[in-house]
Amino acid sequence: MDKQHFDQLIKGVREMKRHMAGKPVRGARTTQLEEPDVRAIREAAKISQSQFAELIGVSVRTLQNWEQQRTKPTGPARALLKIVASNPKSAIEALHA
Repeated sequence: MDKQHFDQLIKGVREMKRHMAGKPVRGARTTQLEEPDVRAIREAAKISQSQFAELIGVSVRTLQNWEQQRTKPTGPARALLKIVASNPKSAIEALHA
């Protein structure tokens, strides 16, 4: 590896380190996903914690942690919550079927 390529590699590693530390890096874009308000979603559906947890396939404890913002839903759970939030009545009916 010649010096020019080595210097570019070092520069890239330094930029990566800055990016991972949350510092701005030229050309890097970040997006902040809005956290779902799990309690509000469940209350809009007008069901208890235990019923909601069972419907979406998580433990009551996990649901409580989400509602109290100790942990955050990710992946499929986040997508399912978004669907329920968009139309609670229809989503709950579909999950019951």
